[in-house]
Amino acid sequence: MTRPLILASQSPFRRMLMKNAGLVFEAIAAAIDERAIEQELDDAASPSEIALHLAEAKAQEVAARYPEHLVIGSDQTLSLDDRIFHKPRDMADAREHLRALSGRTHALNSAVAICHGGETRWRHVSTALLTMRSLSDAFIDRHLARVGERALGSVGAYQLEGEGIQLFERIEGDYFTIIGLPMLPLLGQLRAMGTIDA
Repeated sequence: MTRPLILASQSPFRRMLMKNAGLVFEAIAAAIDERAIEQELDDAASPSEIALHLAEAKAQEVAARYPEHLVIGSDQTLSLDDRIFHKPRDMADAREHLRALSGRTHALNSAVAICHGGETRWRHVSTALLTMRSLSDAFIDRHLARVGERALGSVGAYQLEGEGIQLFERIEGDYFTIIGLPMLPLLGQLRAMGTIDA
């Protein structure tokens, strides 16, 4: 019997990716404290491991409420050297993010987990490397004035699917990883589990 799917996220981008792929699902936000989970992890946890823990925590929390469903949790971290970035708090924070990323290559680590009945059935992380061109302070200010509050909606203070593409000179990795849900591995696993048509 095919179990109904839940996406443990209210991200419009993740919902769009799953809908565009023809998946039938509900979207239900996970009630977790992401920063508290991060603090519980070992200081040696890599950005990829942190993303995996958060994705699994989201899936587990929703799966506990909906035990008959397969629950997909996903999370993404942005890392530059040893620093992990979170969504900017305000426009000044967004400006600082872009200054720090300017002229550098950062990693987007997108994790996905599938849980059912209190058990994690599968976990995966994909990484994309993005090289931002060198940005002047004046350009950053003009860019943020154009995109406005949308800059606060993602960890890097940019949306690659919008004007954020103008910030980059090179990208290594697939679109789905960058948006925040590694669709090809996820679809492969759902086919392997008999959840979608193979």
